Order: sequence, then C-alpha cells, then structure tokens
Amino acid sequence: MQTRITNRTAEIISAKEKPYEIRDVDIKGFLLRVQPSGIKTYYYAFRAPDGKKQRIWIGKHGSITATQARDAAEIHAGKVALGGNVQEEKKQTRLKTEQLKFSTLEGFIDHKYQAWVEAERKSGKTTIKRLKKNFAHLLSRPLDDINTWVVEKWRGERLKEGIKPATVNRDITTLKAALSKAVDWEVIDKNPLAKLKRVKTDNKGKVRYLKPEEEKRLREGLDAREARIRQERTSANEWRKERGYELYPDLTGHTFVDHLKPLVLLALNTGMRRSELFYLKWENISLSKAMLTIEGADAKSGKTRHIPLNKEAVAALKGWKGDVKNPTGLVFPSRTGMPLDNVKKAWVKLLQDIKIKEFRWHDMRHHFASRLVMAGVDLNTVRELLGHSDYTMTLRYAHLAPEHKKDAVERLVANG
Repeated sequence: MQTRITNRTAEIISAKEKPYEIRDVDIKGFLLRVQPSGIKTYYYAFRAPDGKKQRIWIGKHGSITATQARDAAEIHAGKVALGGNVQEEKKQTRLKTEQLKFSTLEGFIDHKYQAWVEAERKSGKTTIKRLKKNFAHLLSRPLDDINTWVVEKWRGERLKEGIKPATVNRDITTLKAALSKAVDWEVIDKNPLAKLKRVKTDNKGKVRYLKPEEEKRLREGLDAREARIRQERTSANEWRKERGYELYPDLTGHTFVDHLKPLVLLALNTGMRRSELFYLKWENISLSKAMLTIEGADAKSGKTRHIPLNKEAVAALKGWKGDVKNPTGLVFPSRTGMPLDNVKKAWVKLLQDIKIKEFRWHDMRHHFASRLVMAGVDLNTVRELLGHSDYTMTLRYAHLAPEHKKDAVERLVANG
C-alpha cells in the first residue's frame, strides 16, 4: 500500500490481523509499519552498497510525528544518494556514544568496572568506595588523561598530610588495577600509570604480637566477657519471666555465648585471615582428622591449603558446633545467614576492657607466626601454614621478637 504518509494518515489507519506496511509515495524507502497490537513504527528502508536490503528504525508514532519521521527519512535518503552507508554510520555513532559513557574514570567505573570487580572480588564494594573517595578529583577526567604527574602530585599531598606510604601505595595499586582492566577491555590502548613506581617502604613493616602477659589477659578477658553475657542473659530472662514476656534463648548449655571467642581461638591457633574465617564452611573441616581446608576461592593467594588443627582449635570448633542449631554451610554466619563482614564492635570493646592497645584483629596472624618461629618451626612450614607464595611476606610476619634475639646472643656470654 502506497500513499503520502502524514500525521492524518498515521492516525486514521487501523490495525489488522497481520502486520502490514504503508510506503510513502514521495520519499522512496520511507514507510510506516502497523502491528496487530496497534503499534505504528516509522522506518527508512534502503539498499546498502553491497546490495543488501536494510532498514533503519526512526521511531514510534506518538513518540514522534509523521512530519518528524519524514524529515529524518529525507536525511537518510540524502546520505544514501551520496553513496553513504547509513546503517554503518548509525552503528559507529552508537558505538561512539557507548564509548563516551566510560571514557572518563567515573564512567568506566560505573558502566564497566564496578559490575566486574564486585562479582570477581570479595572486596569489590570496598574497592569501588576507595577509588571514588581517594580519586574524586580524577573522576571527570578521561582515562587516557590520567598520567603519572597527576597521580604523583596527589601522592605527594597525601604523604604531606601524614598518610602512611603503605596506604598511599595500596590506593594507587587499586587505581592501576582498574586502568589495567581498561586496557584488557580495549577501552584505552595502554595503562598511563604503568611506569609509576611505588613509594619505598620498610618491607618488614611493624609486626605486632602479644607478649605472654598480654595473651593471658586476652584469654581471661574472653572468659570474663562470656561470664558477663551469661549473667546478663539470666537476669534479663528473670525480668521477662516475671512480666510474662517471651524469654531469650538460654545460654546455660552452650559452650560459647556467641561467635567472638571461638573466632579468636581459631585465629590464634591457625593464623587464618579474617576473611578466611568469615567464609569458612563446615564441609571444609574434619574434626576427626583435626584438619581444616581453605578453598582457593576463599584464599587471598587463590590457592587451596590445608591447616592442621591443634587440641585447642579442635575443642573450640567442637564446642561451637554443639551450640549451632544447624551446623551446615558457613561456620560463622551473620544473623542474615550471609558471611560476617566485621566483628569490630565486640573486638574493640574487648581490647578496651583488658587494656591492650594497638592490637588489630590481623595481628593475631602475626602472633601465630611469631610463636611458631620462636618455637623453632622452620620458615617454610610457617610459610605454608600462612598461605604465602614466597618467603618475603613470611619474613615480614614471622621475624623473631627482639627479646628472643637478645636471649639468643646472651647465650654466647653464658656459654663463654
């Protein structure tokens, strides 16, 4: 069917059982397609330079008028008459528009990197927050306009503010990793920060471990916390019983009041990272063989490793397993059933109560390694237990305590 396609024409034509098209008598290739549903769509049909028939979607009637569609068809017809490939031009325009979405750092993060890093990395959400917070001044810049001078200037300002070199290095590594992915995905040709070197730091770093007296206070503090919570629960239930309220779960028959003590005992006796503890599953623990497995997917190194469990670790896990209603899945799930994301509140409160300062959760890993080395365990065994790929980190985490070294050299005098 051919006629002049006008606004009136588009309004009066009605739908049929099958789709049909009306072609314009003035502009060759300009057409209006009518669906059985009543939807009417404008197209421009033409023959490409290679002889293939093609058509370009112009728009739906109602969203645009027939006059607007006619103007668009005339533009397409002019390009075809001059030998242009309208479909290819439209494709290239669409590609350029898509590329503009992630040409800046913010666009790349929002439209490409964020979805990938959150799916592939447990710390993905933290990574995105770090990028946007620390490099807010670069978010509007095109990726290939981020250069070493700009980042070195930022680094210098951060160091002047008193930010530790290791922290600055970690932030820059996060940015470099994002730009490396942009190269992998052909968003940019090369990583503009590839030649940027890290700020030199003391590779051994500060290793904080507990002195014998501090470890004693930590253990006593855990016991005191357990006793206090039990007493508080008993008092609360007595109060609720008198008033006819529903009682809280009774802790009398439980080995532990909550997850903090078994987590700490396991950390002290295995050297597991916090994330490894949070993602630990019952299926990866054999209490009969006193063995625990860290799956590669849950390990920082990406490699599976096996950790033997000593008597205290086995006892802690047996006790915790007896406390849990359904010991399947995660060993230490959150209230929602998902992995824990932190234990900061309870941990900080415990350290305040026992007056231990500057001791992070991760320092229990230092403590584990230092105790092994001071007990005469060879570094390769320590490395395997910690899950390090080489000796560099093992030396940092497990170097001997100054007091132990002093005792060693004093033996020269004693034996002289």
